Amino acid sequence: MAPRALITGITGQDGSFLAEFLLAKGYEVHGIVRRVALEDPEHRLGRLSQIRPRLVLHAASLESYASIHQVVAATIPDECYHLAAQSFVSYSFDDEFSTLQTNINGTHYLLAAIKNLSPRCRFYFAGSSEMFGKVDEVPQNEKTAFHPRSTYGISKVAGFELTRNYRETYGTHATSGILFNHESPRRGFEFVTRKITSGLARIAAGKSRELRLGNLDAKRDWGHAAEYVQAMWRMLQLDEPEDFVIATGQTHSVREFVQLAADHIGLDWEKYVVIDPALYRPSEVNILVGDAAKAARVLGWRPSATFSDIVLEMIRHDCRAVGLPDSASQPQLV
Repeated sequence: MAPRALITGITGQDGSFLAEFLLAKGYEVHGIVRRVALEDPEHRLGRLSQIRPRLVLHAASLESYASIHQVVAATIPDECYHLAAQSFVSYSFDDEFSTLQTNINGTHYLLAAIKNLSPRCRFYFAGSSEMFGKVDEVPQNEKTAFHPRSTYGISKVAGFELTRNYRETYGTHATSGILFNHESPRRGFEFVTRKITSGLARIAAGKSRELRLGNLDAKRDWGHAAEYVQAMWRMLQLDEPEDFVIATGQTHSVREFVQLAADHIGLDWEKYVVIDPALYRPSEVNILVGDAAKAARVLGWRPSATFSDIVLEMIRHDCRAVGLPDSASQPQLV
């Protein structure tokens, strides 16, 4: 019998890559989605369009224990990947209450349902480098202290502690992956990387005149989402659950990201990028870079996509989306 996986956040970047990966391995894949997604699949299930017929989707809300309980009871999964969250950091400053409620309660509801209904299920919690926040050491590893600088980061620390508590108290096979930034052309447009590539492509196509950004000096450790979901799966194959940092170990600034994407399409980005103080975070995290030595040693996982690979894949995708050729070097500027 094929192993059964349940994915929350299956419609997102990571969820879609993970679903494809698990299907290729012969899994029966179930996903939790909002009811509105089933009512408007063309817009809300776009990332799943190629594999939609092979998935079993369940309408439920992370804010309702009853609906989570119902889905877990119906599926009795062998593995559960909890990826869903209010994950846009800037928004978490605007609406702290819903970020905390959705992210913390959703994790708690799912862990409780699995403990009660499918105790042999292996559980993965999607942690984040934002948990480290104001770091006291560089690079960050599994032993680095947490000092989150956003409500999102705080909610992820709470989810991490809930996951560890269920592992230690109830014997749940529960693992947290502390994933550093990971990108792809499937990234949402509200995130800075996709905002950059889609914005520059629109400028090159004559569809926009400026790109408004915040702190260009913020530095992040950027990997590829398709590779990071493979690390999630490897974690759940261990006999004993452990937590892992997943990262490339290299850091680049937002400015470098803009420069590389603009260079590819022959654009003088400084003519079009507008620094908007309103887009700065109230409390910035200036440098995040991870040490994934444990993942390499225990999981045999190592990243292969380079920073340049990721930026070029994204800008090429967004150029095609606005009708520019892949190798656009002489854009028509407004």
